[in-house]
Amino acid sequence: MFKIGLIVNPIAGIGGTVGLKGSDGLEILNQARERGGLIQAPKRTEEFLIELKAIIDDIKIYTLKGVMGGDIAIKEGFKTEFLMIEGIPTSTNLFETNPSFTIETAKKMKDLKMDLIIFVGGDGTARDIFESVGSEIPCLGIPSGVKINSSVFAVNPKAAAKLLIEFYNGHAHLRESEVLDIDESAFRDNRVVSKFYGYLSTPYLPTLSQPSKMASPQTLEEKNNQLRIADWIVKQMDNSGIDYYYLLGPGTTVRAIAEVLDQDKTLLGVDLFHKKKCIAMDLNEQQIIKNIENRKVKLVVTPIGAQGFVFGRGNLQLSPKILMKIGLENIIIIATKYKISSLPNGKLRIDSRDSTFDEKFTGLHRVLADFGEINIIEVK
Repeated sequence: MFKIGLIVNPIAGIGGTVGLKGSDGLEILNQARERGGLIQAPKRTEEFLIELKAIIDDIKIYTLKGVMGGDIAIKEGFKTEFLMIEGIPTSTNLFETNPSFTIETAKKMKDLKMDLIIFVGGDGTARDIFESVGSEIPCLGIPSGVKINSSVFAVNPKAAAKLLIEFYNGHAHLRESEVLDIDESAFRDNRVVSKFYGYLSTPYLPTLSQPSKMASPQTLEEKNNQLRIADWIVKQMDNSGIDYYYLLGPGTTVRAIAEVLDQDKTLLGVDLFHKKKCIAMDLNEQQIIKNIENRKVKLVVTPIGAQGFVFGRGNLQLSPKILMKIGLENIIIIATKYKISSLPNGKLRIDSRDSTFDEKFTGLHRVLADFGEINIIEVK
């Protein structure tokens, strides 16, 4: 019987749609709850377990009773053993968990010699897992947080299940995967302060695993490429003949548009422009919905460096609800030639947290790579 440890961080990702750029710490969690942040981890876990049913007779899940894994494992019919750990309630409840639950549970799973530990969360959860097990036990992350820069994650829950099955069947090898995390307080202040914490041992297949996020190179060539892309976007603003509002997503490539317009822009937020002026900054999902109501809108986004995600990493406030409201034909993807060259398998990715929308968005897309230069790239 293949032994799987399952640890779900039930509040992972709650700060995403409300623009908090994370959910670490009680104060931020309370802000996310007050703003109506969405609980995402249980749904992501369920998607994973449904896909995993292909080998349900061959595995046993070890987890905590309640929201940290037990409820969903039982609901989906898996053989489940609940772990009893000193200092952790016999049943875990939403908004009553903390990082120590993850750390102590992972330590227990290491002692029980799990074949694989599955954790559902973001970079903060990955840090807790690393603190507990190091590289002694194979681990794999299901992306559910706001910050997902580490390479310890599968690209989405279904990919995690497929990767686990391949690992179980001996078709996926282990690799050392980076655990990275950023300072959330600096992140909210539009500064990216990233730190490397160590390596987890994870199953790996190139089509199912995500690489670590890679920042754009600080070179003159890269900067000039960004500015030429920005010049083209501004030219389209001038020549469209339609009174469009422009939502500019996160990232240095998109920020170059604001530089050309001589306007301020948040590096990591979503800002609204009209008639070449920034009229609203760092909008969350509800604010975006309010600001685009009954307006013609274009959205400009850039994929995450090396990971290739257009949506679902670093821009959760751009929810599927908003994207459908804007219209797929009004989404403009921009990426420098260097960023395109670093795409995994030459393809873009999407993990919007809505599998139905993801299916609609997959296929060939136009990507602006330079002044008037369009590349056709597949989104997987």
